[in-house]
Amino acid sequence: MKNKQKSTLRRIGIWLRNFFLALFLFTILMVVALRFIPVYYTPLMCIRMYEQMKEGKKVKLEHAWVPIEEIAHSLALAVVASEDNRFLTHGGFDFEQIEKARNEADAGKRVRGASTISQQTAKNVFLWPGKTYVRKGIEACFTLLIEWIWGKERIMEVYLNSIETGNGIYGAEAVALANFGKHASELSRAEAALIAATLPNPRRFNSARPSPYILRRQLQIMSLMNKVGVVDMGYKP
Repeated sequence: MKNKQKSTLRRIGIWLRNFFLALFLFTILMVVALRFIPVYYTPLMCIRMYEQMKEGKKVKLEHAWVPIEEIAHSLALAVVASEDNRFLTHGGFDFEQIEKARNEADAGKRVRGASTISQQTAKNVFLWPGKTYVRKGIEACFTLLIEWIWGKERIMEVYLNSIETGNGIYGAEAVALANFGKHASELSRAEAALIAATLPNPRRFNSARPSPYILRRQLQIMSLMNKVGVVDMGYKP
């Protein structure tokens, strides 16, 4: 009887080992593949379409993938200035900002996010929205993988193409066409700053019809853009 139990446990152990090994290899292959393949759809896009159908609304999905060379450098500069000014130097996580956010939360201040562009990209492309420890742990793994396999230029390219930029609008090209009637390559610094200002809640704030709050954020971001200067990732804007 004991031998039979040991044999069963051994088979379960082997099955679990093979399962997690296969899952790990699949994850690596998926990250490697998306290093080269455009990301046309993300889990968030699918979730938003499901929410629209559930609420009886017209399904809206505006998204067009463009290479990073066809996105105005001002937009990359704006998101770095507003979202992650250490993007080019950190390894995926900004521990200084994480510590600041933790201290502010402990002091009873409003909880703010400390996710880097790399973390947001990992979440947008591979995962679902949420704040559970399990999801954050998986996000951390994907963040390390894309930093290692993709590099900064590809991370920025995917980020600018996949971020939610409006109600049913995703990416730089779609929001440029929808809100400014031009291609992403033609965005001005002011327009790029407006888009960046809406990113914390793009379904509430509209870069085409900015509220007084968004206009104030635009000015703040443009000031930060002047301080950052250039986001040099090895390509010519």
